[in-house]
Amino acid sequence: MTTTTRVDLAILGIRGRAPVSRRAGAGPSDDGHLVLDGRSVAVPLNDASPYWLEGDTLLRDGVVVEDVAVEPVRRPRFYDLRTAEGTSYEMLARLHGRDVLATTVVQTCVRYDEAERCRFCAIEASLTAGSTVAVKRPYDLADVAEAAVRLDGVRQMVMTTGTSAGRDRGATHLARCVRAVKARVPDLPVQVQCEPPGDLATITELREAGADAIGIHVESLDEDVRRRWMPGKSRVTLDDYRAAWAEAVRVFGRNQVSTYLLVGLGEDPDELVEGARALIAMGVYPFVVPFRPLAGTLAQADGATAPDPAVLEDVTRRVAADLVAAGMTSDGQRAGCAACGACSTLKQQGA
Repeated sequence: MTTTTRVDLAILGIRGRAPVSRRAGAGPSDDGHLVLDGRSVAVPLNDASPYWLEGDTLLRDGVVVEDVAVEPVRRPRFYDLRTAEGTSYEMLARLHGRDVLATTVVQTCVRYDEAERCRFCAIEASLTAGSTVAVKRPYDLADVAEAAVRLDGVRQMVMTTGTSAGRDRGATHLARCVRAVKARVPDLPVQVQCEPPGDLATITELREAGADAIGIHVESLDEDVRRRWMPGKSRVTLDDYRAAWAEAVRVFGRNQVSTYLLVGLGEDPDELVEGARALIAMGVYPFVVPFRPLAGTLAQADGATAPDPAVLEDVTRRVAADLVAAGMTSDGQRAGCAACGACSTLKQQGA
């Protein structure tokens, strides 16, 4: 598969439906999950896309896209299980790609008021729709993780959280959940994701709970973009992020810390690449992902659109080259979004 095709798919997506998909929530897109050329790929489900699948064949405008091996991700068996209280395991955690278990341990965010909310986020939309529960209990997640590993070959887990009002910003409950999962499935690598905590010692607590990697997601390094797209979160300063990244690298190690950088929010591409280089120098993996308007977000209501594919390809190529040169590739990460790589095109570039 060419890089151009992979970039097109990341932005344009595919028509129809996928056996495993995710609608609304905290991530960057409404995704269908596939395996293309042996790699997990998450692509938007878009009825206007020129791409669609016929069996194991990828077509564009009715023409077969040559030399692309397609394998839809099958619905996992753990989805059919329930807790003792009757809650579906699918409401507690979802399969991402072919072998990543992902959950939002607290599905509410203190910043979700319309004046404060990140405009690309719909973390509470899935809660409103009744497809998840507000707070995941640690012992339930341990049961789900064990079943996902046993029945469906899950190889890593990602735990994120909505931001709380406390100084820990939600990290304390993350630590509880990690401890429970690790007690039940000790060999399952886990990445945690949260805002910079008010007390940086919390990062050590997450590591001691058993987390293998951490994502501290800034989304943009441009202050104007941050204020426009993340009015509440932008009050967490970039200095706070840098301090948290530095401490996380000290605690978790180089290339076990990552942050999302969204392409398409209005940041100058050259400045985005320079910011990514600074992160790499710190030992932080910049997970470059295209912005795509997600159902239920303020951005969708605004009519915001995905970035120009040429811009995404250019930025991704340059950041990937820097990552490879630094010896910081996704294959060296123990767990997390960058280790999976399905939402980005960096893996296509060897990063």
